[in-house]
Amino acid sequence: MATQSLQDKIDAHGDLWSMLYDGPVHRFEFPVKPEFSNWIDEQIAWRTSVIFQNMSHHMTDVFLRGPDVIRLLSDLGINSFEGFGPMQAKQYVVCNYDGQFIGDAVLFCEEENAVSIVGKPMAANWVRYHAEKGDYDVEFEPIDRPSPNLTDRKRFRFQVQGPKADELFAELNGGALPDIPFFKMGRFKIGPHEVVALNHRMSGFPGYEFWGPSEVGAEVRDLILEAGKKYDLTQIGGRTYPVTAAVSGWVGSILPAIFTGDKMRAYREWLPAASAEGRQAIGGSLATGNVEDFYRTPYDLGYGFMIKFDHDFIGREALEAMPPEQKRKKVRLIWNQEDVVDIYASGFSGGDRYKKIELPVGNYTVAPCDRVLLGEEDIGVSYYPAYSETDRACISLASIRADLAIEGQELTLIWGEPKGGSGKPTVERHVQKTVRVIVDAKPIKRH
Repeated sequence: MATQSLQDKIDAHGDLWSMLYDGPVHRFEFPVKPEFSNWIDEQIAWRTSVIFQNMSHHMTDVFLRGPDVIRLLSDLGINSFEGFGPMQAKQYVVCNYDGQFIGDAVLFCEEENAVSIVGKPMAANWVRYHAEKGDYDVEFEPIDRPSPNLTDRKRFRFQVQGPKADELFAELNGGALPDIPFFKMGRFKIGPHEVVALNHRMSGFPGYEFWGPSEVGAEVRDLILEAGKKYDLTQIGGRTYPVTAAVSGWVGSILPAIFTGDKMRAYREWLPAASAEGRQAIGGSLATGNVEDFYRTPYDLGYGFMIKFDHDFIGREALEAMPPEQKRKKVRLIWNQEDVVDIYASGFSGGDRYKKIELPVGNYTVAPCDRVLLGEEDIGVSYYPAYSETDRACISLASIRADLAIEGQELTLIWGEPKGGSGKPTVERHVQKTVRVIVDAKPIKRH
C-alpha cells in the first residue's frame, strides 16, 4: 500500500483551512523529564549558576556529504556560503518560490564537503527533496530522528549555559578552553572525551552546545553532572526548554509555506502525510480563513540580515522585489500584568471565561498567530506566549510593522479565538480578550 502523501491528505479532507485550524493537534512532548526540579528554578539557574540541557533526543540530525553539498545548500538557502567550510556553523533558512519561510536549521561543517543539518525537520526535508530530484552529487547518511534512547542515535548533543559555565568547562577540560567566537565551532575535552562545540548561547548566557559519539554520551553526561555539583548545576526539563526560544528571540513554531500553490504541489506529493509538515496545526486570533495569512517571510522572523543576493536561490526574485513596507520587524512583546491576571481570574468567576494561558509555554496548537493592533489597525502578529522568570512577565515574540518597532511602543493583542474557539480539542470555550502589550525592540537578550 502506497504511503499517503501530504497532498493526498489535503485532497481527502477537502477544506485546507478546517484541516489546519479545526483539526486534531499533535502535541509534541520532549522526550526528557518534564522537570528535574521545577520549571521556575530551572529558569532562574540560567542567570545565577549553570544549566545542563540534554538535546540528544528531539532534534532531527541529517548528515550529507559529497562534492555538491555546498552547491545544493546554496541553491536553496537565503544565506551566502562565501568562506563556509570545515569547523564553521551557520543558521540556515529556506523559502518557497514566493520568498515565504519553509524552515530553518543549523548547519555544522566538520570536514570538507560534509555537513549536518540539525533542528526541526522542515528545512532538512526541503533539502532532501531537491537532492533527490535535482542534479546533485550528494549522499545522505542514516538520519538521526527523535528518540528517547540515546543509543538509537549517532551522536549525543548537550548544552551547558550560565554565568558559571566557563568555570565548569575549564575544570572538565583540564584547563582554559580555546577561544571560540560566537556561533563558531571548536574542540575541547570533557574528561577523556573530545567533543565538538558551538558557541551558541541559546539562553543569552555564556556556554556551548556540544556533541560526540552516542556510545560515550552517558559517560560525558555523568561527568558534567558530577563536576557541576559545586557550581549549583541544574538540569533543564521538557517544560523549561521551549522557554529558551522566547527568551533568546527564536520563533520556533511557524507554519511552513508549502500548503498552497501549484509550484509546491510536487513537494506536497513527495512529503508523507505523517511527516512533521503533515501534522501541522494553526490557531489564534488570526482567524481569517486563509492559510496563507499564516505564512511569514525571513524579514518577519528577524532573518533579513541573512539574505544575501550574491547567489541564486529559490525565492530570491520575490524577496528582492519585496517593497520596504512589507518587511516587518521581529520584536518582543511584554504583556500587561493586569490583563494577564484578568485572564486567569476569569476561570474563577461567573462571567466570561478567557482562553487560558498555559505556563510556561502555550501548547494548544503547533503554529499559533494572534493579531497585534495599533488602535483598530492590524499591524502584525504575535506568536505563542511564554512566561519568563527573568522578566517576571508573560512575553511573546512578534512580527510588526517596522516603523512601530520602537522601545516602549504601546500596542494591543487579541488573545483567544473568535466565535467561542476553534474545533481543536485542545481549545476550551472562551471569549476573546484584548491585552495591552509593550514593545521590546531587542528580542534577543544577552546577559
